[in-house]
Amino acid sequence: MVKLSAGLPPATLDAIADLERRVVAADGGRLKLEWNALRHRSGQDVEDILWWDGERLLGFLGIYAHSAPTLELAGMVDPAARQRGIGGALLDAALRVCQEREHADVLLVVPRSSAGGRALAERRNGRLDHSEHALELLGEPTEVAADPRITLRAGVPADHQTVQELMRLGFGWAPPTAGNDPHTLVVERDGQVIGSVRLLPEEGLAGVYGFVVHPDLQGRGIGRDVLHRLCVMARADGAASVHLEVATDNDRALNLYTSLGFRPVITEDYYAIG
Repeated sequence: MVKLSAGLPPATLDAIADLERRVVAADGGRLKLEWNALRHRSGQDVEDILWWDGERLLGFLGIYAHSAPTLELAGMVDPAARQRGIGGALLDAALRVCQEREHADVLLVVPRSSAGGRALAERRNGRLDHSEHALELLGEPTEVAADPRITLRAGVPADHQTVQELMRLGFGWAPPTAGNDPHTLVVERDGQVIGSVRLLPEEGLAGVYGFVVHPDLQGRGIGRDVLHRLCVMARADGAASVHLEVATDNDRALNLYTSLGFRPVITEDYYAIG
């Protein structure tokens, strides 16, 4: 049966992790479950939808805001319990929650290899909005010569407006917390802030998010230099792998990442659900 959750206690997180292992073992690839977000749910709003059969978790769907104007939904159904309407019930419950929160823009994240997920999105009149490659670096990155004019440092409150402007230039929007996140790093060239990025530790892994270099300075090797440093930093802090995502139509970024040793794990399609 469906259960709405405003927080995830340790036992439930364990059940989600166990379900994820079963799904990945059957389907391969990875699932975009955003474990850092799951471990730090506010406990105030409904953010997760679960399907329990007694004490066994058979389905899960998470709602992710990322401080963005559009909500993302991502989840999974136990391979042994598919074709029972669980995915549809989870999605319908999540859409009702989103509607109550007055979010009209919702994206359902579907692994491209999932015929069932794609069919579910289409049954709910989903429209393909965009697609992203999930990439992973195992081991050391390809060596890159460091530019002595480029430095990385932790962001401080005084960087807030500059980081927000960089994100608006790079992504078309900026979260309200941009520049104030403790995991934000700023990129400086000759003492001037020219880029920003979030390097987020995630249980033995590291995620690179919101990586942007000022458009006027792109194509000069700055991104390659900075990403190499990020990977070295993450490895030094114990990360077994580094992961990031890139739009499938962003060939420049994709070529940059693969040249450093990143390899595609899966392609994910984002369906706009009315």
